[in-house]
Amino acid sequence: MTAFAVRVVDGPGDLQACFAVRREVFVVEQGVAEEIEYDAFDAGAVHVLAVAGGGASLGTGRLIHGPAAMGRTGSDASVGSLGRLAVTAAARGLGVGVALVRAIEGEARRIGLGAVDLHAQTRATGFYERLGYVAYGAEFADAGMPHVAMRKPL
Repeated sequence: MTAFAVRVVDGPGDLQACFAVRREVFVVEQGVAEEIEYDAFDAGAVHVLAVAGGGASLGTGRLIHGPAAMGRTGSDASVGSLGRLAVTAAARGLGVGVALVRAIEGEARRIGLGAVDLHAQTRATGFYERLGYVAYGAEFADAGMPHVAMRKPL
């Protein structure tokens, strides 16, 4: 078992580490176009980063909240949007994804949100269901991959 810690990003170095993980997982591994991986939501999002004891970045995710999230979650400002959850191939199976989701949910609670929405790749729905998320609505394509909307009340 690799020891790791999850922290809220508070500086440009950590944010660049998050972007590097996202590039490795989404752009290189999954073939998402780099020009759509990074977006205007990054600037106002709460980002979390999982780091190994030796300093290697293992995973990341973000929480969009407030008016920015309302386009993704409907018209309810009390719902945040979890997204860009990525765990490096070497760190999968270590509990990093669960720890990242829990950290994002903790931040959502801290800022007073009542629920978290996400758009899961359909192959990842079982992971999110185990964490209490429930799918709703029809399947849709995002970045050329099938996704489904999911929500968890906090």
